[in-house]
Amino acid sequence: MSPVLVSTYSAVTAAGVGEQALAGWLADRDGANADPGVPVGGLYDDVLPAPTGHALVDFDVRTHIGRKGTSTLDRATALSVVCCQDVLRRAEISIDETNRARVGVALGTSLGSFKSTSDYTRDTLVQERPYLVNPMLFPNTVMNCAAGQVAIKFGLMGVNATVAGGPLAFLNALRYANNVLDRGYNDVMLAGAVEEFTPHRAWASHLTGATGEVTSGEAAALFVLTTEQPPAWARLAPRARILAVATAYGPGGDGGAEQALIGCVDRVLRHAGRVGADVDLVVTGESIDEDRREYGPATRALGVEPRRLLPKRMLGECDAASGAVALAVVLAGGHRSLALLTGRGAGGAVGAALVERMSDDGPDRG
Repeated sequence: MSPVLVSTYSAVTAAGVGEQALAGWLADRDGANADPGVPVGGLYDDVLPAPTGHALVDFDVRTHIGRKGTSTLDRATALSVVCCQDVLRRAEISIDETNRARVGVALGTSLGSFKSTSDYTRDTLVQERPYLVNPMLFPNTVMNCAAGQVAIKFGLMGVNATVAGGPLAFLNALRYANNVLDRGYNDVMLAGAVEEFTPHRAWASHLTGATGEVTSGEAAALFVLTTEQPPAWARLAPRARILAVATAYGPGGDGGAEQALIGCVDRVLRHAGRVGADVDLVVTGESIDEDRREYGPATRALGVEPRRLLPKRMLGECDAASGAVALAVVLAGGHRSLALLTGRGAGGAVGAALVERMSDDGPDRG
């Protein structure tokens, strides 16, 4: 892949909407201890596996985009639409007839809205007739609902893709977006990921052990990506450069996944023309300070042990959105120079991305 520029971004997390909210949240947390989040019992009538979580409890899509067209939006879609509105505003990109076909979306997810799919399926079983369900809610059951609604709301007629990949969803979306830009299909890609906080997801994360050390969270994050030679209307001040992304699958249990992750780190370094000693920050998808799953294999590939950051300890288990949250944390926290982002799924899927954070006058070197 060719390097792509990140000009701006927005994140909707437990911290609030936008970069400033996230930066303020991070300023009060060092990640040394897992943050339990906030009380979430009032969000739903259903019993939740934990009394606290990293949910945006006061989120109301109508306060951000108005009432029109919001009555049937599920939470994942609402988070995505609000995030997109904020990132387009921050980027000062005016979408019109001249460029709407040149702006696309690549959104990572686990399976869309777990709640919408489950509730709709249940209605077909408990209604007097299977077809006595609300047809207006059917679009929420398809995986690409959020990405589609983002395109409809803001008139984006470029490539529109939803990538399902669990913890690797964002890295896969980055690769997809880069391919779109590299082949000239679009001039701008909004690449990101979304995951909602609902009882369905909270219980799924709890029962699979993903929230053993941290509580369940939610997030939507989108990054404005361009090539290094964008058109004039998309020529924005760069914040970071995505130098390389690699994903792989390591069969055969932990050993296979660890070797696959080492291979991913080797590939991104080689592709970017860097060495392990250049990396000064490793951002992993782990929730505890242990070396086996991601940090250990990554540092074996690097040959050094840079500082480690664990975003899940500050913003919870955001599943498919975890990688997007990790990149947002790197940019919001002002971490300098070269960061390695890693991810690992339960079934052996692994990935890594090499991100060069830039200052106003070029890449930071110190």
